[in-house]
Amino acid sequence: MVSKADTNKARLRRHKRVRGKISGTAERPRLNVFRSSTNIYAQIIDDVTGHTLCAASSLDKSFSGNGGNKEAAREVGKMIAQKAAEKGITNVVFDRGGYIFHGRVKELAEGAREGGLNF
Repeated sequence: MVSKADTNKARLRRHKRVRGKISGTAERPRLNVFRSSTNIYAQIIDDVTGHTLCAASSLDKSFSGNGGNKEAAREVGKMIAQKAAEKGITNVVFDRGGYIFHGRVKELAEGAREGGLNF
């Protein structure tokens, strides 16, 4: 019997490895990305205190349209950058969540950069 590789298990292993190297502080919090097949989510997290400072997703009430494409990811990136600016956050550490920096993850990062976040 052919067994299929568990891609989410591999992603979580990559994410754990990356999280051993990066961490968010109060001065430079972590911008975390999670993507599902239908939506994309972003959070800015201070790992020292363990608090989420702000979050945005394609499920927010201010968002309209399909949440599972590149245009949605760019829009969520702009939304998280706007919410971060309201809290006075300009510099972040980007955490791709174990995903390849390609497609929707890359579009979210570019949208956040357009919105004024530096990473």
